[in-house]
Amino acid sequence: MTTPAYDLRPLDLSAEGLAQVNTLLRLVFPHATHYSEALLRWQYVDNPDGLAVGYNAWAGEELAAHYVTIPMRALVHGREERGLLSLNTATAPTHQGKGLFTRLAEATYRAGAEQGFGFVVGVANANSTHGFTKKLGFQLVSPLRAMVGIGSLPLRPDDGNVQFAPMHSEAKLHWRTVHPAHVYTLAAQPHMWTVLSPKRMKGARFVLATGLGGAPRLVLRKEKAPALKAWIGLDPSMAWTSSAYLNVPMRLRPSPLNMIFKDLSGAARKLDASKVRMEAIDFDVL
Repeated sequence: MTTPAYDLRPLDLSAEGLAQVNTLLRLVFPHATHYSEALLRWQYVDNPDGLAVGYNAWAGEELAAHYVTIPMRALVHGREERGLLSLNTATAPTHQGKGLFTRLAEATYRAGAEQGFGFVVGVANANSTHGFTKKLGFQLVSPLRAMVGIGSLPLRPDDGNVQFAPMHSEAKLHWRTVHPAHVYTLAAQPHMWTVLSPKRMKGARFVLATGLGGAPRLVLRKEKAPALKAWIGLDPSMAWTSSAYLNVPMRLRPSPLNMIFKDLSGAARKLDASKVRMEAIDFDVL
């Protein structure tokens, strides 16, 4: 059987292009009912930090594979920087095993570097982490914490001692919390605000984001903070050892997650996991 020749093309962000990607994603992930053309437009086009960067592989008129990153801003080693969040990837069943993901990712990172993006960051599951670190040169920064407990999250005032921290403008927070498939709510706690997801982990309400001081101006329904909450991420400002929260053991997690990082600046920068801030609002856009 002859292996088809693949044509790698930059993303087509038109309505037709998004519809073609949506069809591929629904084919590859039939149980992921949240995928829709509206979701892809929200992710790829409406993001206030910029348009998605990615590539598609075509076999003639057939969309064989897709990979995308979306822009974000972060403090990296003390400086504000434009970077990319690794997001959706899919290969049609008849085209799997042809190395398309690696080719698409490499093309995407070249394009990102040419456009002035300084890094790519992502959260990978156990199955995909190896491909990112061994084939694409990502640093495995750390497995994410998965904390479940009662009461307010133990967030302390930020001392500024972080190497990596996503930045959240009002426009970015608004965009992030008007998800086409999920309805988020805002819970006020003593000296703290918390955005809650409808998702649950081990019976606990999933926390999308939290912060000290006054709540941002978000058009969200307010609710009483639930007694049992779950938080996933990394944050040196969280005082877990003196809290009523426990880290869910790896063996009990349905899909352990790892933070990965790739420098696009040419400086071969690495991150110290103890100085990284990353929570669900920064990566869990599905």
